[in-house]
Amino acid sequence: MLVAPLDLASGRSSGLVPESSCLLPSLMPPRPFVLAESNWKAVKDTPFEVAILPWGATEPHNYHLPYATDNYETGALAERAAEIAWNKGAKVVVLPTVPFGVNTGQLDLKLAINMNPSTQLAVLTDIASALSGQGIRKLLVLNGHGGNDFKQMIRELQPRIDLFICVINWWTCVKGADHFDEPGDHAGEMETSIMMSLKPDLLRPLSEAGPGTARKFRIAALRESWAWAPRQWTEVTDDTGTGNPKASTVAKGEKFMRAVTEKIGGFLVDLANADLAEMYE
Repeated sequence: MLVAPLDLASGRSSGLVPESSCLLPSLMPPRPFVLAESNWKAVKDTPFEVAILPWGATEPHNYHLPYATDNYETGALAERAAEIAWNKGAKVVVLPTVPFGVNTGQLDLKLAINMNPSTQLAVLTDIASALSGQGIRKLLVLNGHGGNDFKQMIRELQPRIDLFICVINWWTCVKGADHFDEPGDHAGEMETSIMMSLKPDLLRPLSEAGPGTARKFRIAALRESWAWAPRQWTEVTDDTGTGNPKASTVAKGEKFMRAVTEKIGGFLVDLANADLAEMYE
């Protein structure tokens, strides 16, 4: 079939050309390691070795960062790490980010959306079962929210599903203190610097951010972290942040993300190449 493409300069048709020439030259997506951008033409014959599941949360992040901060960060880090691994020959694929996390301590904060651990287990079970049934043997859960804890879920799934499942909390890959004056726990210098790099249009001015001052437990064992209990967020912080964001910069965020993604990217290459029957030295 012939079509007449429009000459944008004159507004007139520039002649008949085959319809196929109006199509993209390739059906291979520009980032074949990102499932959301891929198509069946590219996916059906690709022998993916590792699936990456970014898992975040939807919650307030001080006055200046968006509710989806954990999702933006974790999705971007997963994609950057996957690109590093893909370029080294590892067949990895990033799944769409799960946007809800465990926020039982923030339920009194408007539009903080909680997903209970039992619900997370059900979601993870369905995803893992689907991947296993399709022949994918390895899954990395890339966690971006401190309230999420997947270790016991993975232990429960290990004997039930023929799939190697592991988890990384991305903020533990590299020491934040090596990159930031005061990394912070939530919406502090680390997260603010990352978001300044990733989504600067979604940030309010730093002058509007709260100080991120966090109250500590009165009981020494809880304060020193050798005993643990969940925190009631509105009793801990007045602005929902824990960590001062004032020293945040784009350069700090980019440098930190490079270090994190290089480390995770290397792990993905190792995982993709690993023989699951020979995992121990």
